[in-house]
Parts: sequence; C-alpha cells; structure tokens
Amino acid sequence: MSNTAGNTDTDDSTPGRLRLDKWLWYARFFKTRSLAAKLCNDGGVRLSGAVVTKAHASVKPGDVLTFAQGRHIRVIKVVALGSRRGPAPEAQALYEDLARPVPEERLQDPYRAPVQQPGAGRPTKRDRRAIDALKGDPLMDAALQNETD
Repeated sequence: MSNTAGNTDTDDSTPGRLRLDKWLWYARFFKTRSLAAKLCNDGGVRLSGAVVTKAHASVKPGDVLTFAQGRHIRVIKVVALGSRRGPAPEAQALYEDLARPVPEERLQDPYRAPVQQPGAGRPTKRDRRAIDALKGDPLMDAALQNETD
C-alpha cells in the first residue's frame, strides 16, 4: 500500500472545502497560519454556531465564522475559498463582513500627561496663590507680587 496521496497541509482531501486555519490565513485575519491554528485549537472560533476545537475543520462557501480579533468580535461569511495568501484586495474577496468592527477613538499615548481644562479639578500652585490674593492674605499677596515682577 503506497501513500502517494498522503494527507498533507497542501493536500485538501475534500473538494470545495479548505482547512479553517488556512482560510483564516488566506483571508488575512491573522499574520501567520500558526496564530490562526492556535485560535482554532483553543476553541476561539465558531463555525456556523458550533465551537471549533481543531484547526483542520473544513470551511466551505456559505459558512459563517465568529471569532475574536483584538478587541472586536468578527462575524464573517465565507464567500470563496482562495488558493493562496494574496494581496489585501484578493483576500477581501474571500469573505463578507456581517458585523463590521466599530472604529475606536484614537487611544491616547499612555506616557503623555492628560490635558486638564482650566477650572477643572484641583487648582495649580499658581491658581492657589491667585485665590489667596483674592481672599486678602498678606503673605500670599507678597508672593504673588514677587512672581509677577
């Protein structure tokens, strides 16, 4: 018994179907096929409502995939299978996005100090001196006068 038609990653045993991890990689949802396979093996993908726990699960046109990608939950309908990982326009032709991710506001740089509106929050040292000057504190009046000179 010779094994000339062995079941390898490049050999798709069922015509009209493709491995789930390969399709996710072809459609450019994941940067590497191993990342797609990891999500599938961890049970992070639903195929037409059923949880998938194997990366070798088969997809066909018409299937609906639900999976998390970053902070978004993606709901994708498989339109075509594809034969390679091509450019983005080619990859976008493989699926129909049923629930587009909502664009997030730009995240602020975590190292940048937040901008405080004038009059909001705790007063600054300069504000406190101005308040003390309005109240008529003689020591603070002198300090404020020295600051403006």
